[in-house]
Amino acid sequence: MVGEYPDRQPGRPLWLITLADLALLLVGFFVLLQATQTAGDRPLAPRALAAGLREGFGAPATATAEIARPRFPAAPAALPVAAAGMLDFAVGSAALPTSPAALAGWASDAVRDPRVQLTVTGSVDGTPGDVDPVTRSAAILASDRARAVAAAIAQVAPGRVTLATSPTTGRRAAIVTQAFVGEPPRTPS
Repeated sequence: MVGEYPDRQPGRPLWLITLADLALLLVGFFVLLQATQTAGDRPLAPRALAAGLREGFGAPATATAEIARPRFPAAPAALPVAAAGMLDFAVGSAALPTSPAALAGWASDAVRDPRVQLTVTGSVDGTPGDVDPVTRSAAILASDRARAVAAAIAQVAPGRVTLATSPTTGRRAAIVTQAFVGEPPRTPS
């Protein structure tokens, strides 16, 4: 008859097989997790682990342990500690809305410490009119705003000002962030 189910074959219940598969996957996950923690007495580089996994599945290992081990320590991330800014730019304009004297004074005080870096981040408000008039690009207008503020404070901190643009929309502004970057590199004497 059509629509009848076949007779059940004797064997293990399906839920038991599924549970065993899940348990094996879980054990495999914990083994992989432990393998990423250490390899003997030294930490295992993620690239070396990835190369070993690729090799284990038959793909050629492109990264060797020598390549995966970093040769230079990574620079520590900057720690923002204070911010000031130039707010309320005109729509579609990078011209400074007010005098930058107060902002330049704040920046001058901030860079007295040689462990400080300034980052100027330009932003737009996201409206259709708040774009660069020539290219119609919001990102270019945001960078122009950051560049205008950076030019106003560059004389107080030459070489210690970086530019950025905000990936999100918000306010027509250029925010200057003071960040602690650590001790400056020592030059041999």
